[in-house]
Amino acid sequence: LAAATHPTMASSTGTNANLPSGIEICTTIPDILYLPELIFGGLVWILVAATLVVPANPQGWVMFVSIFCFIMTFIWMVVFACGAHNNRDSWAAADCLYHGIAAFFYLSASVSLAKVTLDLNDGTGSKSYKLDIAAVVFSYVATLLYFIHTILSAIRWKSS
Repeated sequence: LAAATHPTMASSTGTNANLPSGIEICTTIPDILYLPELIFGGLVWILVAATLVVPANPQGWVMFVSIFCFIMTFIWMVVFACGAHNNRDSWAAADCLYHGIAAFFYLSASVSLAKVTLDLNDGTGSKSYKLDIAAVVFSYVATLLYFIHTILSAIRWKSS
Protein backbone atom coordinates (compact mmCIF):
# COMPACT_ATOMS: atom_id res chain seq x y z
CA LEU A 1 0.00 0.00 0.00
CA ALA A 2 2.85 2.39 0.79
CA ALA A 3 4.48 1.74 -2.59
CA ALA A 4 1.26 2.58 -4.39
CA THR A 5 0.78 5.90 -2.59
CA HIS A 6 4.37 7.11 -2.30
CA PRO A 7 5.64 8.31 -5.73
CA THR A 8 9.33 7.57 -5.19
CA MET A 9 8.67 4.05 -4.02
CA ALA A 10 6.30 3.39 -6.91
CA SER A 11 8.88 4.46 -9.50
CA SER A 12 11.66 2.49 -7.85
CA THR A 13 9.65 -0.72 -7.97
CA GLY A 14 8.75 -0.18 -11.62
CA THR A 15 5.00 -0.34 -11.05
CA ASN A 16 3.41 2.11 -13.41
CA ALA A 17 -0.34 1.84 -13.79
CA ASN A 18 -0.16 3.38 -17.27
CA LEU A 19 0.85 0.12 -18.97
CA PRO A 20 -1.95 -2.42 -19.15
CA SER A 21 -1.75 -6.16 -18.96
CA GLY A 22 -4.19 -8.94 -19.62
CA ILE A 23 -7.54 -8.10 -21.16
CA GLU A 24 -6.97 -4.40 -20.40
CA ILE A 25 -5.00 -4.10 -23.66
CA CYS A 26 -8.34 -4.39 -25.47
CA THR A 27 -9.79 -1.44 -23.58
CA THR A 28 -6.98 1.11 -23.19
CA ILE A 29 -5.58 3.74 -25.51
CA PRO A 30 -3.20 3.25 -27.42
CA ASP A 31 -3.22 -0.53 -26.89
CA ILE A 32 -6.63 -0.94 -28.45
CA LEU A 33 -4.87 -0.22 -31.77
CA TYR A 34 -3.05 -3.59 -31.73
CA LEU A 35 -5.94 -5.42 -33.38
CA PRO A 36 -6.52 -2.91 -36.21
CA GLU A 37 -2.74 -2.84 -36.82
CA LEU A 38 -2.76 -6.63 -37.14
CA ILE A 39 -5.84 -6.63 -39.37
CA PHE A 40 -4.66 -3.95 -41.82
CA GLY A 41 -1.07 -5.20 -41.81
CA GLY A 42 -2.31 -8.72 -42.51
CA LEU A 43 -4.45 -7.44 -45.36
CA VAL A 44 -1.43 -5.72 -46.91
CA TRP A 45 0.54 -8.96 -46.59
CA ILE A 46 -2.24 -11.03 -48.17
CA LEU A 47 -3.01 -8.59 -50.99
CA VAL A 48 0.60 -8.10 -52.05
CA ALA A 49 1.21 -11.85 -51.88
CA ALA A 50 -1.88 -12.41 -54.08
CA THR A 51 -0.56 -10.22 -56.90
CA LEU A 52 2.35 -10.46 -59.26
CA VAL A 53 5.37 -9.33 -57.23
CA VAL A 54 7.04 -7.23 -59.93
CA PRO A 55 9.43 -5.49 -59.53
CA ALA A 56 10.79 -7.75 -56.83
CA ASN A 57 12.86 -5.19 -54.91
CA PRO A 58 10.18 -2.67 -53.83
CA GLN A 59 7.51 -5.35 -53.49
CA GLY A 60 9.92 -7.48 -51.47
CA TRP A 61 10.38 -4.55 -49.07
CA VAL A 62 6.60 -4.23 -48.74
CA MET A 63 6.32 -7.96 -47.98
CA PHE A 64 9.16 -7.76 -45.44
CA VAL A 65 7.58 -4.78 -43.66
CA SER A 66 4.10 -6.29 -43.57
CA ILE A 67 5.29 -9.68 -42.31
CA PHE A 68 7.82 -8.22 -39.85
CA CYS A 69 5.33 -5.75 -38.37
CA PHE A 70 2.57 -8.36 -38.21
CA ILE A 71 4.76 -10.83 -36.31
CA MET A 72 6.34 -8.21 -34.03
CA THR A 73 3.00 -6.56 -33.24
CA PHE A 74 1.51 -9.95 -32.40
CA ILE A 75 4.46 -10.76 -30.12
CA TRP A 76 4.26 -7.28 -28.56
CA MET A 77 0.54 -7.74 -27.92
CA VAL A 78 1.11 -11.16 -26.34
CA VAL A 79 3.85 -9.75 -24.08
CA PHE A 80 1.45 -7.07 -22.86
CA ALA A 81 -1.47 -9.49 -22.58
CA CYS A 82 0.59 -11.95 -20.51
CA GLY A 83 1.90 -9.18 -18.25
CA ALA A 84 5.52 -10.04 -19.04
CA HIS A 85 6.52 -6.37 -19.05
CA ASN A 86 7.85 -6.17 -15.49
CA ASN A 87 10.18 -3.16 -15.88
CA ARG A 88 7.41 -0.86 -16.98
CA ASP A 89 9.39 2.35 -17.51
CA SER A 90 11.65 0.77 -20.10
CA TRP A 91 8.68 -1.04 -21.67
CA ALA A 92 6.84 2.26 -22.16
CA ALA A 93 9.89 3.64 -23.98
CA ALA A 94 10.30 0.43 -25.99
CA ASP A 95 6.61 0.53 -26.96
CA CYS A 96 7.03 4.06 -28.28
CA LEU A 97 10.26 3.14 -30.11
CA TYR A 98 8.85 -0.01 -31.72
CA HIS A 99 5.72 1.71 -33.01
CA GLY A 100 7.79 4.63 -34.31
CA ILE A 101 10.01 2.26 -36.27
CA ALA A 102 6.96 0.37 -37.54
CA ALA A 103 5.32 3.64 -38.66
CA PHE A 104 8.50 4.66 -40.51
CA PHE A 105 8.81 1.22 -42.14
CA TYR A 106 5.16 1.25 -43.20
CA LEU A 107 5.44 4.77 -44.60
CA SER A 108 8.41 3.76 -46.74
CA ALA A 109 6.62 0.58 -47.84
CA SER A 110 3.42 2.50 -48.61
CA VAL A 111 5.18 5.04 -50.80
CA SER A 112 7.08 2.27 -52.58
CA LEU A 113 3.91 0.23 -53.11
CA ALA A 114 2.01 3.26 -54.41
CA LYS A 115 4.80 4.06 -56.90
CA VAL A 116 4.96 0.47 -58.17
CA THR A 117 1.17 0.33 -58.44
CA LEU A 118 1.05 3.54 -60.48
CA ASP A 119 3.81 2.28 -62.75
CA LEU A 120 1.98 -1.03 -63.36
CA ASN A 121 -1.31 0.62 -64.37
CA ASP A 122 -2.00 -0.52 -67.90
CA GLY A 123 -5.38 1.22 -68.11
CA THR A 124 -7.41 -1.97 -68.20
CA GLY A 125 -8.31 -2.10 -64.50
CA SER A 126 -7.08 -5.66 -64.12
CA LYS A 127 -7.74 -7.73 -61.02
CA SER A 128 -4.07 -7.51 -60.04
CA TYR A 129 -4.15 -3.71 -60.30
CA LYS A 130 -7.27 -3.53 -58.13
CA LEU A 131 -5.63 -5.75 -55.50
CA ASP A 132 -2.57 -3.50 -55.56
CA ILE A 133 -4.77 -0.42 -55.08
CA ALA A 134 -6.43 -2.08 -52.08
CA ALA A 135 -3.00 -2.98 -50.70
CA VAL A 136 -1.87 0.66 -51.05
CA VAL A 137 -4.95 1.92 -49.20
CA PHE A 138 -4.56 -0.63 -46.39
CA SER A 139 -0.85 0.10 -46.19
CA TYR A 140 -1.51 3.79 -45.63
CA VAL A 141 -4.17 2.92 -43.03
CA ALA A 142 -1.62 0.70 -41.25
CA THR A 143 0.90 3.56 -41.41
CA LEU A 144 -1.62 5.91 -39.83
CA LEU A 145 -2.48 3.40 -37.09
CA TYR A 146 1.18 2.86 -36.20
CA PHE A 147 1.80 6.63 -36.24
CA ILE A 148 -1.15 7.29 -33.92
CA HIS A 149 0.02 4.45 -31.66
CA THR A 150 3.49 6.03 -31.57
CA ILE A 151 2.15 9.45 -30.57
CA LEU A 152 -0.13 8.02 -27.88
CA SER A 153 2.64 5.75 -26.58
CA ALA A 154 4.99 8.74 -26.38
CA ILE A 155 2.40 10.67 -24.40
CA ARG A 156 1.92 7.71 -22.06
CA TRP A 157 5.68 7.24 -21.68
CA LYS A 158 6.32 10.91 -20.91
CA SER A 159 3.45 11.09 -18.43
CA SER A 160 4.76 8.09 -16.47
